Amino acid sequence: MNALAAMALGFVVAGDAVPQPLTDTPGDAVRGRAIVLNRQQGLCLLCHSGPFPEERAQGNLAGSLAGVGSRYSAAQLRLRVADAQRLNPDSLMPRFFIVNDNLPRVAPAWQGKPVLDAQQVEDVVAFLQTLK
Repeated sequence: MNALAAMALGFVVAGDAVPQPLTDTPGDAVRGRAIVLNRQQGLCLLCHSGPFPEERAQGNLAGSLAGVGSRYSAAQLRLRVADAQRLNPDSLMPRFFIVNDNLPRVAPAWQGKPVLDAQQVEDVVAFLQTLK
């Protein structure tokens, strides 16, 4: 399934995980790391901290990413990145792979688009899996 197909069909949730990758192309941990550390794209360090000594300001609103690859499987991480609110509707974590057309104050450039596309979700998952 390519990224457009994944978006059109959504994804299948089994328990607390999305067992099937969202793309045919395996995630790239190097690209995933860049997304996680990017303060314009992933914004992960706004809320999370982790083993990133080169990053000065790290969040404390959510758990540390240190060891996340040991705590969760790739399938569990995939759901948490794609749509953490499916597990906890009160979660502060954005729904990175869901189009939220009904949110207030979304810039026109972002309307109708997810924060991360399917390949970016897979890249982030690949990186998070390296954090053992």
